[in-house]
Amino acid sequence: MPTQTNDSEIVRPTIFSKMIRFWMEQKLLVFIGLLALLVTGLVVAPFDWDLPIIPRKPVPVDAIPDIGENQQIVFTTWIGRSPRDVEDQVTYPLTVSLLGIPGVKSIRSYSYFGFSTIYVVFEDSINFYWSRTRILEKLNSLQPGTLPTGVQPVLGPDATAVGQVFWYTVEGKGFGLDELRSIQDWYVRYYLQAAKGVSEVASVGGYVKEYQIDVNPNAMRANGVTLSDVYRAVLKSNLDVGARTIELNNVDYMIRGLGFVRSIKDLETAVVKVTEDTPLYVKDVAKVSLGPAFRQGALNKEGAEAVGGVVVVRFGENPLQVIKNVKAKIKEIAPFLPKKTLADGTISQVKIVPFYDRTQLIHETLGTLKNALTDEILVAIIVVVVMVNNLVASALISLVLPFGILMTFLIMKGSGVDANIMALSGIAIAIGVMVDMGIILCENILRHIEHAPAGKSRFQIIHEASKEVGGAVMTSAATTIIAFLPVFMLTGPEGKLFKPVAFTKTFAIVASLILALSVIPPLAHIVFAKSDLRRKTLVIANTIVALAGICIGHYVSWPIGLAVTFIGVIKLVSLFLPLEVRDKIPTILNLVALGLVVYLLTEHWLPLGPEKGLVRNLIFSAGIIFALLAFNKILTMYYKPALTWTLEHKALFLVLPTFLVLSGVVVWI
Repeated sequence: MPTQTNDSEIVRPTIFSKMIRFWMEQKLLVFIGLLALLVTGLVVAPFDWDLPIIPRKPVPVDAIPDIGENQQIVFTTWIGRSPRDVEDQVTYPLTVSLLGIPGVKSIRSYSYFGFSTIYVVFEDSINFYWSRTRILEKLNSLQPGTLPTGVQPVLGPDATAVGQVFWYTVEGKGFGLDELRSIQDWYVRYYLQAAKGVSEVASVGGYVKEYQIDVNPNAMRANGVTLSDVYRAVLKSNLDVGARTIELNNVDYMIRGLGFVRSIKDLETAVVKVTEDTPLYVKDVAKVSLGPAFRQGALNKEGAEAVGGVVVVRFGENPLQVIKNVKAKIKEIAPFLPKKTLADGTISQVKIVPFYDRTQLIHETLGTLKNALTDEILVAIIVVVVMVNNLVASALISLVLPFGILMTFLIMKGSGVDANIMALSGIAIAIGVMVDMGIILCENILRHIEHAPAGKSRFQIIHEASKEVGGAVMTSAATTIIAFLPVFMLTGPEGKLFKPVAFTKTFAIVASLILALSVIPPLAHIVFAKSDLRRKTLVIANTIVALAGICIGHYVSWPIGLAVTFIGVIKLVSLFLPLEVRDKIPTILNLVALGLVVYLLTEHWLPLGPEKGLVRNLIFSAGIIFALLAFNKILTMYYKPALTWTLEHKALFLVLPTFLVLSGVVVWI
């Protein structure tokens, strides 16, 4: 409805005023929204919480942001060829062909003995899987003759440069390096690669077992056999053939020729040629044996060679969850790994032993930032309790912090911003700004309630107070967000490193702004409303609060539970006290809340270390906190006289900032 001023001018409500009025009238909707935000925020929170009822689908978590380039790897093998041959006939033709792909920024290629590696770097705006598709299209459409016969390039795993999240060794007493490598290649690798989110499991170390044929040049010369004849004989011997079927007794039987090599003897008896009905076998011109394949690297663990593998996480997956999936697979496969009876009669079983696990680094990173967030929230609550000097208003302001952080996690999940040390640091930086919005609203509401004329409804008072400072709060938040625009303009590794900070700080400020404007006014209308409840109802309510405190102390934390019980008991006793004594109850409750928060901060922070004990840490923390608050109180007391003097002596005061500016310019030059 339009409002009318004393001058009979009709003031129509703005959209902002209508929005605040809507939230104040739809309190049930506000409570439902807060409950939904709590549940969904816990679902996507990046911390490793094990919630019994709520399903978890957290924001992807890693220790550090991925600042690598948007690249794909093309790998080509050409066995036995020199780096020069590989460069001329494989690397160069492929590089020239791949240059025509849209979005390619640069190509880096390397030629080695027997293989080629090409790194195709795309623009950061190019979709990761779209780039893979275009590379595969180009490789499949190469003109005949571009590459030597039998050479087939392959695309690397769909992972980034920081995708190696888990390394392990395959160990077993009495097992040789060749046996362990076979177990890794044919059992462990395939099983772990089936874990959800794994892009590739690469084998490292040991010896790859293979059939080796050492030809005898003299025997070949004597029998008139060339190396190509031996090659073709071996190639044809390792082949199954199929024919049609024959019918016997109305039953079709398939005809097969079994020729796959299963032992050394199968290769030795492969026929090279036939002279006058006399076959010449491979064993007549060569020696066949089992041996290790040629290798160009090894895995060393504590000074000894080992066999292992590296798990590479797929692009866009949650590294922490992928590591959990891999560990579950390892636990599942462990009982079925090969066993061997040793000479002394003991049974040795192969086992998988991790030696690099990024889980610890991720947990330490999240733990550090979680502790920092907790400390900042507790310090902010202390400042709010002291400055506002109203326990109910302090609770309203403090409510914005946890819900604002949960909303930030939701926005991170929806926008694809991963949780890492840089992203969570942005939330930590924004804590102070998040509190400011609630302080401004609550202080203005309390001031309007204090100076409101008699007969004016609480709803109208709180609505006008919120509307009065709402625009200023939005302007302040917008100014802070705009200040981070240069960070959003960064590109390359710098952008990937610092953009998460800008994103999460912006998300946190927007979340706190939404919550402050939509939650604080309706809740303030509830908690600041004049109470007309009967004494019997208040007795029951305060008794319930006291009993709830006992339950909180038993199941959550005794300090918090005792504080809640104390508040309930004090409120209950105050109902039977004289009015002059009852007026001092809010001050007592403020002191109790302040003491509780200082205790929780000390218990969590322990600035002197746990070895000094809780009492010393509590004295030290309280001394620092109250000294800073006292200093701030002194500044507040003398601010008005200082401002008055400054306004009366403008020219003299402006000498100081002018001097500072000139000094800064001189230093800069």
